[in-house]
Amino acid sequence: PHRNWVPFNSHSSPSPTVKLTVDEDDGLIHIVSWMQCLDLKVLAVLANSTLSSSRYPDLLHFHFFTPQGDKDKVSFYKLKVLFPHSNLELHGQEQVKEIIKRASSEAEYDSLNLEEIAPFIIPSVHQSLTKFIYVSPNLILMGRIEELTGIDLSAHAAAAAEDCSNRLNSYVSSDVLDAIQRSASKPWISVTPYVKDACMPDLSLLLINGKKLEEFLEAVLWWSKVLNWSDRSDKRNPAIGLALYNRYLKLSNSWLVKEPASVDTIETSMITHYDGPKIVCSEFGNDTIPGSSHGNLWIKYLPSMSNQILGI
Repeated sequence: PHRNWVPFNSHSSPSPTVKLTVDEDDGLIHIVSWMQCLDLKVLAVLANSTLSSSRYPDLLHFHFFTPQGDKDKVSFYKLKVLFPHSNLELHGQEQVKEIIKRASSEAEYDSLNLEEIAPFIIPSVHQSLTKFIYVSPNLILMGRIEELTGIDLSAHAAAAAEDCSNRLNSYVSSDVLDAIQRSASKPWISVTPYVKDACMPDLSLLLINGKKLEEFLEAVLWWSKVLNWSDRSDKRNPAIGLALYNRYLKLSNSWLVKEPASVDTIETSMITHYDGPKIVCSEFGNDTIPGSSHGNLWIKYLPSMSNQILGI
């Protein structure tokens, strides 16, 4: 009776639980990324931006697919020094690549962007990763990634934001699509007419439901072959977008990757492109993009010990 009672405000602190649909077995939010050429600086910015923007960093589990994978102990230990309390693993890429190679010709394999197709193959190799969030390594996350985990994917293979700067008719003419729809009978061909100017899915950030990916690789390779895309390496292959047509859930436009062009864009975006120096793959060896094209946002998310640990 002599105490001062204060009403409990349910909005003053985060709820102790999160509705997770990404992985119901271990209660973790699994985040996957695929990197063709290892660049620890870029991975560090991706991980740190994701962790620092999340209300539940202890629930995040990173799976980085790199050329050497778990054989690269030095890289793993460097990341663990930067993120000692985080869940992270390095995985190799050979098993995923082998599945794609066995199913495709050399020309078809070369026409595919592995960073785009790999997320759809990973569940067949790592069966514990049935539901996860795929994030391109060249991104900076400023939104709370756990907000994506409550999305119901039970009826869809994936979820992605629509990128209306890339439309279907800029890759495939309406006459070609109509002819394919009339003459071919495949389960991945839409039963309704294709919207010719449909926005393409942004493959930089995806929610993946591995249980709904039956025949997905076959569908991608079929579209690539029908469109003769192996002979047109100058343009992005639309086969993945066509294989996803009517099979993906559309995310809010706030999850569309933006360019870090202005302060306004940065403050209103959930996710933006990495704007710092990075290594690019080359048949003559890996090169670093010249410094004149760099922005400043990446520095904000670079862990404080990066200079000493990564040698930046």
